[in-house]
Parts: sequence; structure tokens; C-alpha cells
Amino acid sequence: MGYLVYFTTVKAKTFVNSPYNQRQDSFAQSVVRGDITDRNGNVLATTEVDEDGTETRTYPYGSLFSHVIGYNDSQFGKTGLESAQNFDLLTSNAFFMEKIQNEFKGEKDQGDTVVTTLDAELQQAAYDALGENKGAVIVMEADTGKILTLVSKPDFDPNTLAENWEILNTDEENSPLLNRATNGSYAPGSVFKIVTALAYMRQDTDYNSYSYDCQGSITEDNVTIRCFNGTVHGYEDLRSSFANSCNASFANIGLSLDVDGYRETAESLLFNKKLPSVMDYTKSSFVLDSKSGSAEIMMTAMGQGKTMVSPYHMALITEAIANGGTLMQPYYVDKVTNYTGTEVKKNVPKSYKRIMTSEEAAQLKEYMAAVVSEGTGSVLSGRSYTVAGKTGTAEYSMTDGEKTHSWFTGFTNVDNPELVITVITEGSDGSAGGKAVSIAGAVLDSYYNR
Repeated sequence: MGYLVYFTTVKAKTFVNSPYNQRQDSFAQSVVRGDITDRNGNVLATTEVDEDGTETRTYPYGSLFSHVIGYNDSQFGKTGLESAQNFDLLTSNAFFMEKIQNEFKGEKDQGDTVVTTLDAELQQAAYDALGENKGAVIVMEADTGKILTLVSKPDFDPNTLAENWEILNTDEENSPLLNRATNGSYAPGSVFKIVTALAYMRQDTDYNSYSYDCQGSITEDNVTIRCFNGTVHGYEDLRSSFANSCNASFANIGLSLDVDGYRETAESLLFNKKLPSVMDYTKSSFVLDSKSGSAEIMMTAMGQGKTMVSPYHMALITEAIANGGTLMQPYYVDKVTNYTGTEVKKNVPKSYKRIMTSEEAAQLKEYMAAVVSEGTGSVLSGRSYTVAGKTGTAEYSMTDGEKTHSWFTGFTNVDNPELVITVITEGSDGSAGGKAVSIAGAVLDSYYNR
């Protein structure tokens, strides 16, 4: 009896709204599936009804929102927000007299409209900037957690899903159905130095006195770690090691860390943990333990090895840094209205978890600002807005070091952070995060130069 009360009160909303609850689809017998719009009212998904009553789900922007909006298909199921918001889309809050009239006439009610936080103009800019690259771009508000943009490529057109399903579902080389932003699992490269730096700060309170003489490489137990292009950075402190993305220095830092404490720091940033998300995602992994050898520790400290992370997760970590250590609950839906525009419910920003102290966040923010002002992200300096961030180049082939992914994660308006952006491109040319940095710059320019 106690569980029955718990189930029907505390857990009722969760189960009713669950995309796995097939009873939701029975609502479609009396409700025309509602629209999904961006935050400015641009229609991203709608249901067209023919004279004979045939309903067709259409997506006016084609492939532009294919992974974040997803698709709704009677044969192939639902993904993205079409799945996450299924209950709202099949619920009608039309005027009750109108619903009574529809019932007498045997007609369906119009489902509610889901107004997202997405920005179609910014989404287009990110889509264009990513171009033909495989990869992902995520943009979110630093202080609210609102997702403004989520692009993943290769993509697909949900309007032609049925006729292209076999090709889409068997294309292992491109995996167009894979949402790389949330389900992509990548070696983080140097963006992981954010985690290593934080672990060092927590374990050595005198971290400001750190110094290292970089000669372009470091060797331990017959394993050599080299800086990008063998660059000799000379004497560095922690700040300049971070700004220059010095592999040798961070490998040296990794060797000095207590591995259990290192793991605790990674897990406090939600590695090996559940992430706040209404859509499917892949957990990030941190595998070091007390049995790990020096080679694995050095590789992990610079973002290689067996550590894996999604672009979505890196965006969350970056957002927490920009927001003074507090991770805001990320969300895609601003509000739900009935089809005439009357508000039914509205989401508001709320804190998910404090994952670092405000002092730690401020220090990391300073290091990330140095990356742009004097380090590997300097291409983003001198614009109409300020940027702080971290570049990364991640090798994904054990035999071919030229095969790399390019990363950038950062935020704008450093003194009062506004936008968080995370970019990854697969199979880049080996330049130190250069391709991802350029894409981030193009996206941000489009936003601030509107």
C-alpha cells in the first residue's frame, strides 16, 4: 500500500512523461500532435493534416535540427525532443468548450506547443561553420543552462526518414543517426587539462609556486611524452603550462598526483557519473586507479589514454566554471503553451550541483582567459567580445599520430560570462585545436554581430 501511494503521487509524473510509456501514443487517437518551435516562434516540427484526415509530421528546417529535435515515426520510433516531450505534444489544453465541440463532431483536439530554448539563427550559423566536418557544436547560456544550439554532423533529413532508413541505419562510416554532441565518446585531448589542473590545485595548496622547465618532451619508465610539434616552452608556471597546453608539464603534474584523489576530482566533475539530461547520452569515463602505471598516468594527464568524454559533458564542465562553480540544470524547453499561445507551464533556471568552489572556478577562468590572451587560442582575441577557453588536439590512432580530433571549449564575456560553446571536429589536420577554434569564432561572431 505504501508503494502504491508513492507510485501514484511521487513517481506518477515521471512515469506518465516517460518516453517509454507506450500509453502516451494512445493520446494520438484524440489529439493532433503539437508543434515544436524555437525560442522566437520559428516552427521546427509540425503536423500537417490532409482533407482525408491523414497526418504527416514535417520538419520545415530539414536536417538542421535533426539530432536535437529528432524524429517521430510510427515505424521507427522517436528520438530527441520528439521523444522527451512526447507527453506534452500529445496533450491538448485547448479551450474546454472547443474540446467538447470536437468530441461531438468526432474531430481531434490540437496538441500543445513546445517552445524550446533553441535559436534557429544561431543553429544555422553553427551548422554552416561546421561545414562538411564530422563533429558537433553546442552553445548554451552560462548562467541559466539554456541550450541554444546543438548541431551534430553527419546528419539526416527527418522528412525523408522512411525512404532512407536502410542507408542511414547501416552507414557505419558516417553514423548519421548518432548524436555526436551527447552520444559521441572522444579522447578529450588537452581540454582535459582543465580536470588535471583542478586536481593539482586541490592536492597542492601551493600550486601558484609550481614551475617546470619544458624541453619539448618528458620521459618516464622508457615512455616519452612530447609537446605539440616538439615545442620547447622553457620555464613555466601552472598558468603558462595551461595557456601553452604544455604536454610535458602536464605529464609531470600527473606523475605528482595522488591517483585516488585525481579520480575523486574527475568524478566530482561527473566522470563515471550520471549527467543531467532529458535526452540519451553516453557516460564519460575516467579509468585511472592505484594500479595504473606511469605511462597511463602521463597520457591521462594530457587528455589521452583511456579517458573518454562527450562534447555535451565538456560543455557542462565549462558552464560550471563560467558560473562560479555551480552547474545549472541544462534544459531545452522554455515553456509549453496551448496551440493559441496561452502558457500552460514554464521552465525556470535552477541549480543542478556545485561541482567546484567559486575560488577554484575563478582560478580556472583566469587560466582559460590566458589561453586566448597569450596561448593556443589567441585567434579569438581582439574581437568585440572577450573569450576564455581551452583548445585540444586528441590523437585517436595508436599507429598514426596525424589522425586527430580538434577541440575547443570556452565561454564569452569573461567578466560576466554569457555564452558557453564547445566544438569538436573529427579527423582534423593535427593543428593544435585550430579547426575547432575557428569554428567557435565563426559561431560567436554570428551571434555578436547580428
